[in-house]
Amino acid sequence: MPIDLQYLGLKNLGQIHRNLTTPQLYEEILRRSEGTIGSLGPIVVGTGTYTGRSPKDKFIVKEPTSAKDVWWGEVNQAFDSQAFDALWGRVQAYLEGHDIFVQDCYAGAELQYRLSCRVITELAWHNLFARHMLIREYDAEQLAAFAPDWHLVYVPGFKAVPQQDKTRSETFVLINFERRLILIGGTHYSGELKKSIFTILNYLLPKQDVMSMHCSANKNRKGETALFFGLSGTGKTTLSASGDHILIGDDEHGWSERGIFNLEGGCYAKIIRLNAQDEPLIHATTQRFGTILENVVIEPDSRKVDLDDDSITENARASYPIHYIANASLEGVGNHPKNIIMLTCDAFGVLPPVARLTPEQAMYHFISGYTAKVAGTERGIEEPVATFSPCFGAPFMVWHPTFYMRQLGDKIHRHQTQCWLVNTGWSGGPYGEGDRIRISYTRAIVAAILDGRLDKVDYAPDPAFAIDVPQECPGVPNEVLQPRSTWRDQHAYDVKAQELVRLFNEHFSAYEDLAPELKQAAPKHT
Repeated sequence: MPIDLQYLGLKNLGQIHRNLTTPQLYEEILRRSEGTIGSLGPIVVGTGTYTGRSPKDKFIVKEPTSAKDVWWGEVNQAFDSQAFDALWGRVQAYLEGHDIFVQDCYAGAELQYRLSCRVITELAWHNLFARHMLIREYDAEQLAAFAPDWHLVYVPGFKAVPQQDKTRSETFVLINFERRLILIGGTHYSGELKKSIFTILNYLLPKQDVMSMHCSANKNRKGETALFFGLSGTGKTTLSASGDHILIGDDEHGWSERGIFNLEGGCYAKIIRLNAQDEPLIHATTQRFGTILENVVIEPDSRKVDLDDDSITENARASYPIHYIANASLEGVGNHPKNIIMLTCDAFGVLPPVARLTPEQAMYHFISGYTAKVAGTERGIEEPVATFSPCFGAPFMVWHPTFYMRQLGDKIHRHQTQCWLVNTGWSGGPYGEGDRIRISYTRAIVAAILDGRLDKVDYAPDPAFAIDVPQECPGVPNEVLQPRSTWRDQHAYDVKAQELVRLFNEHFSAYEDLAPELKQAAPKHT
């Protein structure tokens, strides 16, 4: 379908490839030497220097329509509107004579809140990524009449000049709410595309009384829905893609008055050291036509990929449409959640594998967002680093965290949702001494939560964190449920636990005056 992009200021372009199908994009990727076909059909690509997001290079344009709403600071860095216009002019000039690729897609499975996005990319494989990760329009007439609410322009070959463009480096992710335009350049890492659209939804949806959430979601055959909050590397994708449940989505959702809906049309799974036995559904996607394998090692002759080789990055990824997961919901919607599971990867090794939370404790842990940043998800992270990321996704939140926290608390109370904290991190000692909690134990815990078996056991408060810990769980040794008992030196456990309690308290000090009702939910420092 022909298209003229002069209305956007893009003129004298080369060939415009609009809404190419997956096979057509494969042909363009290979013709332009952007990637290689791996064994059994996936496309294998590399992102060069940038193998993770670059959050310090992300900015929001400070302009009148949104300036009073934005949580300005280290997360949402302000960018001058005139500097944006000047950089956009340079990008327009750069694209003259270039072939480009256009995908017209949607964000949001719920029609009432759906956002139409026109994604314009310099690379064919980035266009395929957009086709996977957003929601496709299959009706030819609707696609021909597509009217975008937002535009995203992705030009990795354009490198900013910081002194001239007012950026921090050659890389930039710029969001302009007034112009309804996202500019990305200087990096090939496709996660920037995905998360920049999530960022705008995190601003727009709450204005419509919809909570936007960094979480995965699934439902059982009775329609009982569960949410899994957590940062990258905590297990959202792995634990929600269960063969016993229907996958709604693996990373981003909205919660409206009708229930849960997926914001995306695909999955972007971390696949380093993925194996078919532990994660058969996700592993199967790495061996089929259409899947994009990002930053994985490939054997030159056989074209077999080695998912155990982390020589490129720990952040190897697979992007694929959600229907590649056999038990996925194609509608992307679910009822109000019966359970919310907050996932944390505790590098200190002191949090219990599972604990039941009161609504106030859930709000406290939501605004704390404690986890460890796992190697590779951001530039410079080589080993787990303890961090607090409000709402389990601070880099993508536009409003103040207490805004989202109160939305969550209101919905938990109104829909009587049970909340849980599940630790997928270390046990028996901190990172470097203890061991990562077995995925089989975590799966057993999640299964017991979702089928109600943990409603029928005794609980005791954790001495350090004052959260209720089950005294037994089917499929998990009792001693594993008590983290202190897994340490050889229990005094060392007490010291490390109090260290983490202190960090929780220090983080919450920035919010306690804004959320005094949560003070009683905080762990007590002794």
